[in-house]
Amino acid sequence: MSKKNSPETTQDEPDNMQSDAQSAIFSRRGFLKLAGASGFATAASTFAGSAKADPSTPDGTPEQIHLTWGEDPTKEVVVSWASMAAAANPRVRFGAAGDRKDTVHAVQRTYTDGLNGEVVFTYHARLHDLKANTTYQYEVTADNDSNTGAPFSASFKTAPRGRAPFRFTSYGDLATPNTSWVLSSPQSRFAVQAVERFQPLFHLLNGDLCYANLNPTHQPAVWRDFGNNNQSSSANRPWMPCPGNHEIEFNNGTQGFDSYLTRYTLPHNGTRFPGRWYSFRVSSVLFISLDADDVVYQDAAAFVAGPSALTPAASTGHPPIEPGTSFYVRGYSQGEQTRWLERVLREASRDGGIEWIVVQMHQDALSSSKTGNGSDKGIREAWLPLFDQYGVDLVVCGHDHDYERSHPVRGCNHNAGRDAATGDRVDTLQPRPVVTSHRANDRVDTSRGTVHLILGGGGTSAPLDVYGVDAGTGLPQAMVFTKPNRPVASATAGTFVRPGPDAVEDAIWSAQRDTGTGYGIAVFDVDPGERGGRTSITMNYYHAPGADQKATADYELFETIVFEKPCRY
Repeated sequence: MSKKNSPETTQDEPDNMQSDAQSAIFSRRGFLKLAGASGFATAASTFAGSAKADPSTPDGTPEQIHLTWGEDPTKEVVVSWASMAAAANPRVRFGAAGDRKDTVHAVQRTYTDGLNGEVVFTYHARLHDLKANTTYQYEVTADNDSNTGAPFSASFKTAPRGRAPFRFTSYGDLATPNTSWVLSSPQSRFAVQAVERFQPLFHLLNGDLCYANLNPTHQPAVWRDFGNNNQSSSANRPWMPCPGNHEIEFNNGTQGFDSYLTRYTLPHNGTRFPGRWYSFRVSSVLFISLDADDVVYQDAAAFVAGPSALTPAASTGHPPIEPGTSFYVRGYSQGEQTRWLERVLREASRDGGIEWIVVQMHQDALSSSKTGNGSDKGIREAWLPLFDQYGVDLVVCGHDHDYERSHPVRGCNHNAGRDAATGDRVDTLQPRPVVTSHRANDRVDTSRGTVHLILGGGGTSAPLDVYGVDAGTGLPQAMVFTKPNRPVASATAGTFVRPGPDAVEDAIWSAQRDTGTGYGIAVFDVDPGERGGRTSITMNYYHAPGADQKATADYELFETIVFEKPCRY
C-alpha cells in the first residue's frame, strides 16, 4: 500500500494437508492460536532455529536465511542468507535422512545502498538433484561464523512429482515487527508464525515486503529486521515473492530493485530482467509471478514529499533528491514482461498436465478499497485480456491492506466509469462478472472466469481500508487509476502529494469484503482430482480480529471457498 504523503523517503507432513497436528491448531471457536495454545506444545519445534549476528562484532555469521524454489521445485531449492560482514567460505551442508551429506558452496552477491552507503553481503547456494517429495536437513555456515560449533540448521521438503495434493499460503504487505520503522507492526511476527502453523509446502509473498523505502536512511537495517523475522518460516519452506512499489528504492539500480534482487534468487525468465518476474510449476498448478510496477498507472514507489531534500550519505557520491521527486518505473520493460507472460500462458494452454494457473502480483486490477489504492487500469489493459484468453484461474495480490474476493470475471464493460472530479463518463474497462451469486462456502467454477483476491493483510501497521458504497444504489464503489498520477504541489509550500485515483466505477465484480480487520492469511489446498473427474482448490481465509487496534496471535476463519472445474485429462 502506498502513502499519498510518504516520508522522505522434521517429520514429513502428509500430502493431504489435514494432519492431526494441523487439526490441533484450532480451538472450539475456530481460532488459530499462535501463542500459548493448549494442545499444541510441539508447535515451536517446527520453527527454524534462531540465527542473528551480533552487530557489534560483524563477521560471516549467517542470518536472514530463506529458501526459494529453483528451476524445478521437485529437485532444486536455493538457500539464501546475509551476513554483517563478508563471509569466508560460505556453504550449505545438506542431505535427506540416511543419505550421505553433500556440501554446496555459496555465491556472494553484494550491493551498496545508494542512500546510506552501507555494503550488504548476501549468499546463495543452489541445491541440485534433490529427490521429489522428500525432506532434507541442512545447515548454513562459514569459516568466520561465530556459531561454527553449532551452525544454523533447518529442514525443507521438495515438491511432489506428478499429480499430487499440496498446500500453499499467501499474503502481501508484511513489514517488520520493529516498530521503529514506518508502517511496521508487531503483527508481522504473528503473520510469519501463521505460515508455519499451517505447514504449507511454500508461501506466496505478494509484494511490499518490508517498506524499507519509507525509511530511506535505514534501508539495509529494515531489510535485516524483515529477513530475521521471516527466518522462522522462510528457512523451512520457500517463500516466493513478487516486487511491490515499496521495493523500489532511490539510487538502488535502474528500477530501484537492487535490495530485492540481491537478496533473492528466483527462477530464470530468459529475459533481460532476471528476478522481476518468473514462473514455476508444482503438481498440476502453474504459478506465475509478475511485477505490476511495469504496467500500473499509479506512481507509488520512493517519493520525497518535502519540504527538505533527501540527502544521501557523502560516501555514495549521489546528489540530494529534491522535493517532488518520485521513482516512477511504468513501462520499464517496454512490453517484454507482457510478451513473456503471453508466451508462458500459450505454452501452458498446450500442456494437458496443467489444470490451474495462479498469478501473483502486488498491485490490484480489482479492488474497491476507498482509503487504500483501489484499482489500476494499467493492469486491466495489459494483462486481463491475456488472463481471459488463456483461462487464468486465480490472481493473488496485496497493495490494499484488506481482504476482497471478486466474482469470476471475463471481458469488460466500456465507458462504465465516471471521472472522480467532474462525473463525466470514463472508460475504466470495468471487469464483467460472469456470475454474481457466490457466497461463503459456495463452489466457484473458474473455467468460466478469473477470480481476483486481495490479500494485503500480512502485518503492515495501517488503518483498515474503508470500502466505498454508492449512497443511492447501495452498490460497492471502486476508485480507479486511468492515467499517470505524478506528484503535485500541495497547499503547504515546498511539499508535494500524489493525487488519488482519477475515476470511480460500480464494483459489480466484488463478491466479498472483510470489513472487520485488515490482517489475514489465505490457505489453499490443491486437489488435482482424477481422470474424468473434477479438480479443486479449497481456500480458507483466516483473519486476526481486532488486529488493527492491537497485535494479536489469534486468527479466525472468515470464509471458505472451493474453486472447482472439470479435469483436463
